[in-house]
Amino acid sequence: MPANMPQPIPVLILTGFLGSGKTTLLNRLLADGIKTAVIINEFGGTPVDQDLLENQSIPMTVLSGGCLCCQIKGALAPTLKNLRMAWDGSTVKPFARVIIETSGIASPEPILDTLLREPWLSKRYRLRQVIATLAIPSAVEHLQRHAEAKAQAVWADTLLLTHADLAEPAQLRSLEAYLQTLAPATPILTRTLAQLDTGDLLNAPLPLFRRLPANADPIEHAFQSVSLYFEQTPDWPRLQSALQRLIVQLGPALPRIKGVVYPPDFNGPVAIQAASGRLYPATPLPPRANDDRRGRLIFIGAGPADALAETLGALFADCDPPPTLRRHSN
Repeated sequence: MPANMPQPIPVLILTGFLGSGKTTLLNRLLADGIKTAVIINEFGGTPVDQDLLENQSIPMTVLSGGCLCCQIKGALAPTLKNLRMAWDGSTVKPFARVIIETSGIASPEPILDTLLREPWLSKRYRLRQVIATLAIPSAVEHLQRHAEAKAQAVWADTLLLTHADLAEPAQLRSLEAYLQTLAPATPILTRTLAQLDTGDLLNAPLPLFRRLPANADPIEHAFQSVSLYFEQTPDWPRLQSALQRLIVQLGPALPRIKGVVYPPDFNGPVAIQAASGRLYPATPLPPRANDDRRGRLIFIGAGPADALAETLGALFADCDPPPTLRRHSN
């Protein structure tokens, strides 16, 4: 490298459809000992993914209220510039890589366009790898129904097939056959995230040449989000029952629920996750120094936000005090 050229910082992009395991994968990567700066893109207006990270002592930026592929695309370049200037101005480098976790309904194309075509950034950052997570039980349906999911797989350098412990052999065979048509040259790893060796993932073969997006225009989608805030979270059996009824009632129109709540029958914060018709067990989180003990759940729906908000309001109307609803149109 010429002496006057800046040292490029490697960048990993984590992409994948709603509920496919991106944040879990990010937690695994942050445990590998490499100092990392993280940029999290949240579709909803209420950011919660940062609270789901086990390591809270890292440089972290949350870009919420839309996708990096559309409404807040312009926020990525200045965020990366600020990170780089902080890196250049420090004698002890605060991080050795950057990981960008995209929204579950974001196409990677505009993000790649920003990293690879913006002259100032392309000299100071080096795209290391694009990793797409695909949840085996629901991935074929998502790939067939949603252009965003298909773009995530097409632009990935490595495809990580997740939720293997929840999948039937026929679902895995169907997904592998579909990916052989969609992305035949892309390496595929099949793992449960709990058993993933991140070295296997990061050492997967990479393309010798990287193509540039021909068109970075955003993909139109019909997803909306509603945030629900609890001053007092119901106990877990009651909340679990309500969420299960909601998932059954709305079906595919409610692809994602996530959040952090404080049920009185738990000693601290609890992570709530649901995707593709499945509500996962509540996961206790370590206490945070800045906890306000205000529960918040994000519901991402494939339809009008007003209709989703009306359904949620009716479901939790008997809570005392009732939760606060916020519609967020993207």
